[in-house]
Parts: sequence; structure tokens; C-alpha cells
Amino acid sequence: MSNETPNCPKCSSEYTYEDRGLFVCPECAYEWSGEQASNSAEDELVVQDAYGNLLKEGDTITVIKDLKVKGSSTVLKIGTKVKNIRLIHGDHNIDCKIDGFGAMKLKSEFVKKA
Repeated sequence: MSNETPNCPKCSSEYTYEDRGLFVCPECAYEWSGEQASNSAEDELVVQDAYGNLLKEGDTITVIKDLKVKGSSTVLKIGTKVKNIRLIHGDHNIDCKIDGFGAMKLKSEFVKKA
């Protein structure tokens, strides 16, 4: 089909549709114009830490709250530094590797920029 709509730039859903000149995502209710559809999704990704500081790829962050690790009995302690983060779409919008824990995804509301 030649009239395929682009994936949602906010949540990457493929179930978008066009309505009166705007693209609409039924999963996250995000709306954007056709001009924004041509921009890459990475340009629109804005992630802030718990204090409102903008985070970017490669930043170092610090955990501000003890976090239970899902599927494990261990706890990620407050003050743990995480280097070289990657930003991704979704509710867990930080992808990283933590020494002693391995690969993890974190929510930006539980970290601060170091």
C-alpha cells in the first residue's frame, strides 16, 4: 500500500492514522503534522531527569532513590552512578549498563544528571 502512515514519533506505534491533515496515534494520543512525520524520531525525543535537567546520549546520571530490580532480590542503591546512557522511547526511557547489575532500563524520574 503506497499510502502508509509513519510510525508514531513518541511511542513508535505502527497503528497511526491521518485525520484532517494530522497524524494521530491511538495508543498514546499524540498528534503531529505531516511535516513532523518526515523528521526523525530521535530529533523529537526529549528526556528530563527528576529535577528538570535535559538528558542527552552519553550523559552520566546518579540514581536518587533505592530501586528494586525486577526479577531479582537485589536493590539498586541511591547514589549509584551510571555512565554513557542511551535515550529510548517508552516509559523506561534510559537504557544503560550498570557495573555489578548489567544492562538495565531506568525511568528518568528516578535519576539526576551528574
